[in-house]
Amino acid sequence: MQAPAAKNAAGVCPYFHEAVELLGKRWTGAIVHALLGGRMRFSAISHAIPQISDRLLSIRLKELEACGIVAREVYEAAPVRVEYELTPKGRALEPAVTSLRAWACEWLRD
Repeated sequence: MQAPAAKNAAGVCPYFHEAVELLGKRWTGAIVHALLGGRMRFSAISHAIPQISDRLLSIRLKELEACGIVAREVYEAAPVRVEYELTPKGRALEPAVTSLRAWACEWLRD
């Protein structure tokens, strides 16, 4: 049994690769970044990321929910209200997302 930080034969941690593949999907990082501000409704997330289609936002939220990064809460009201928020697992991404944002602002400017 390998420890979580164990490296494979190529010297790359397979968990690191899995994390990069997950967060590297189009718009996933932006969704996590938006949700770092707290609980949001679908329309608020869509407004925070205006370039994303509703269809793709829905797909990414379902993927993040399946991974345990985002929690979906349905409030039985008239009309039904649905809100999304980061789980503790998702909130643990904050230092990485914040560091990546700082790097991007410094190095990817025109």
